[in-house]
Amino acid sequence: MKLTMASSPHNHSLKSVNKLMTCVMLACVPGILVQSYFFGIGVLAHLFLALVSVSVAEAAILKIRNRPIWPTLSDGSAWLTGVLIAVSIPPLAPWWIVVIGSVFAIIIVKQLYGGLGFNLFNPAMAAYVLLLISFPVQMTAWQPVNTLLATPLSMIDQLSIIFTESTQAGITLDIARQVIDGATGATPLDHVKTALSQNMTSSEAMDNIAFTRFAGEGWQWVNVAFLIGGLYLLKAKVINWHIPVAMLVSLGLCSTLGFIFGGHTGVAFHLLSGATMIGAFFIATDPVSASTTNRGRLIYGALIGLLVYLIRQFGGYPDAVAFSVLLMNMAVPLIDHYTQPRTYGHGARK
Repeated sequence: MKLTMASSPHNHSLKSVNKLMTCVMLACVPGILVQSYFFGIGVLAHLFLALVSVSVAEAAILKIRNRPIWPTLSDGSAWLTGVLIAVSIPPLAPWWIVVIGSVFAIIIVKQLYGGLGFNLFNPAMAAYVLLLISFPVQMTAWQPVNTLLATPLSMIDQLSIIFTESTQAGITLDIARQVIDGATGATPLDHVKTALSQNMTSSEAMDNIAFTRFAGEGWQWVNVAFLIGGLYLLKAKVINWHIPVAMLVSLGLCSTLGFIFGGHTGVAFHLLSGATMIGAFFIATDPVSASTTNRGRLIYGALIGLLVYLIRQFGGYPDAVAFSVLLMNMAVPLIDHYTQPRTYGHGARK
């Protein structure tokens, strides 16, 4: 029998990397469809741009490295990175945002480290943080759900804003983001964070047409859709339960304590806002950059949940999933080192 030495991801489900990546992308479909329903066709436009960009970038760098192109490209890891980038950026962001992020994720974060299995950081989240720091205006230009827009945008209008930054009628992104009361839209997390900094209570902050009883209008259903996809991944044994459960329990516990003792927003708001569910099931569970031991996965997930809460409440950015995941990616070698399972026979009498 031939012994093959290989780097992570290691799996014991008898599924190829291609099948695993395909399962994850299929699990993203409910979330993508719901996000497109509430926020428009821009989500699908960015998805197309991201898939093309990651494919071209992967093929180009593999050509430079004199590596076979199709066997590597067809494993689906680059396409999954493109999907995660596309759903993470504002639907009406300029087209070049998703192109820059996709190229950076594949060439710098993935291939320059050696390709799949060697990257230290989650490529999609590293690209997201690069874009957020470099282009904060474009990356925070989330519009409210379509039903709250002061000026309804057709499919052509949305594509025009993405590729030319305005419609034929002269409607720019800033105008398009205005809600029916004339105020500029913002993500629920950003709205609450700004309101709390102005000494408003969480109840006063959420007394707005952009909020439902539990979370932001539209955002709660996007999170529920990604939760459904995540449960499918658990049932199909594509991912382990340790990381998502630990992350959600940790975030839920922190938000409960914050609500009781600090008057902060409640559990439902944190669990159903922003990138919570896609972060728990699709991002934090990356088999390459996440912890590989069961105890380590619990610690890794719990610390991500803690960091998400702390950054959301006290940090400078409204949503914190990307920063939390990248910070914990750096801690993975240390976590794995101290959580290795006991070797069989360890401590037995000689």
